[in-house]
Amino acid sequence: MKSGIITKVAGPLVIAEGMRESSQRLIGEIIEMHGDRASIQVYEETSGLGPGETVESTGAPLSVELGPGLIGAIYDGIQRPLDEIMKVAGTNLKRGIDVPPLNHTKKWKFEPCVKAGDKVVAGDVLGTVRETAAVLHKIMVPNKTEGTVESIKAGEFTLDDAVAVIKTGDGTKDVKMFTTWPVRVGRPYKRKLSPDILLTTGQRPVDTLFPLAKGGVAAVPGPFGSGKTVVQHQLAKWAAADIIVYIGCGERGNEMTDVLNEFPELKDPRTGNSLMERTVLIANTSDMPVAAREASIYTGITIAEYFRDMGYTVALMADSTSRWAEALREMSGRLEEMPGEEGYPAYLGSRLAQFYERAGRVIVNGTGDTEGALSVIGAVSPPGGDISEPVSQATLRIVKVFWGLDANLAYKRHFPAINWLTSYSLYTDQLEKWFAENAAPDFMQLRGRLMALLQDEAELQEIVNLVGMDALSAPDRLKLESARSIREDYLHQNAFDPTDTYTSLPKQVLMMRAILSYYDKAREALDNGANIELLVNIPVRERIGRFKYEPEDKVQAEFESIESQLDSEIADVLKRSDD
Repeated sequence: MKSGIITKVAGPLVIAEGMRESSQRLIGEIIEMHGDRASIQVYEETSGLGPGETVESTGAPLSVELGPGLIGAIYDGIQRPLDEIMKVAGTNLKRGIDVPPLNHTKKWKFEPCVKAGDKVVAGDVLGTVRETAAVLHKIMVPNKTEGTVESIKAGEFTLDDAVAVIKTGDGTKDVKMFTTWPVRVGRPYKRKLSPDILLTTGQRPVDTLFPLAKGGVAAVPGPFGSGKTVVQHQLAKWAAADIIVYIGCGERGNEMTDVLNEFPELKDPRTGNSLMERTVLIANTSDMPVAAREASIYTGITIAEYFRDMGYTVALMADSTSRWAEALREMSGRLEEMPGEEGYPAYLGSRLAQFYERAGRVIVNGTGDTEGALSVIGAVSPPGGDISEPVSQATLRIVKVFWGLDANLAYKRHFPAINWLTSYSLYTDQLEKWFAENAAPDFMQLRGRLMALLQDEAELQEIVNLVGMDALSAPDRLKLESARSIREDYLHQNAFDPTDTYTSLPKQVLMMRAILSYYDKAREALDNGANIELLVNIPVRERIGRFKYEPEDKVQAEFESIESQLDSEIADVLKRSDD
């Protein structure tokens, strides 16, 4: 193990010479070498550290432990278990504390899936451990390992016990239930698949207007108070993912406390148990050392890739990548690198791309064609809500889905505050076939008509603001009323209402049909001389507005009832208009 001497300390940056940490045992990572002079990014507070102290090299890159015990854990940015640290050191995080990420004394029940004599390759499942009611943890053949199973045993073992022995070309290899992996290296897979399956979320503005594909990447930029965290909570709870990895990167301590208190309380709609039974939390708040913030998103995505390799669908929430970029900027400044736009390093865009590119729907390593998917949803917190700043712009060049949160909508109590005029999804064309087969053959046409009405409303609203509602023709009034129905009855979704918090795709289709059916029939009635005031005020519109609160098992009957009432009321309007 090589050692050196500290020559300079600048915040989280330590310069050491003779490297061919100190008595305080602080954790750091070498990020630059000039001859035998190393620049070290330290993941703990460096106050009190001075020149002349010794530095030791472990000879290994920053890595995480992967194995049973990850689910339900709460880690800091470099995978130190915060609940275990609290038991050892109390509520204040002390420096130099060394607690293993996984519990190496707990025994797990291992059940083999292969037998002695079987040939295996990297990525094959050797056996399983029931980690929680929702997650079956698969113990896989380590990377770059191939051979014949010499022995394998069932029973209860600790992580350090060998559960199998594999005979390879170079001899034999003991396989334990955990492995380590360098966080900055993406885990390998066979091949990437096209993003042509919807990641259903039950959130109408997302699924209908700006859908996210399984294995896709999305950004949620928005100013303070626009509901980024609530959107992430809703996606964590309702997205069709087997595993959730939630990274609180540089967020305020009280906001992270809310997450840590709420997640165990949230009921998993799949199992009825706590959502923590399929969640890994990484909490790296804004008052924790800034350098660890930079490592936190890599720690999170490496854990997410590990579960993807088991064949699971994983959703990763990074809240927020802006704070991560600020940590990057601070380290870059300490290294005296040439600054780019607004002081961010010139490599900001490429680092963001390296992170988001680790998402995808893939065929994982191993025999057979097992499919796994990792979707990444990154929140961006632009200063003052200005998305022209470098982090937002670099993110938008990489991601395919942009859910732009709007402070004005949030102030009007419209949630989720996704602005339908600025948001977009580049997956819609690839998902067209999936929607036709799994939702409705005319799903994309319905979606297109909703978007067209919302666009028309934006243009008409400018006229109304200038000359008033009376200047509009009857068909334009009808367009405004129908668009208002789309906004208030369809795009507004109450996260706290037990029925409205989640809407299945069949119900979304019926809701769209009800709104468009009103528009089409009222438009036809207008052509036949109906009075616009009477059409706007027909009682059935109240039922269309309340349709979202109908339970899933009653929506079809309610839709048919609305249709028949709509027909009779429009016929009545026509009759009264003739009189």
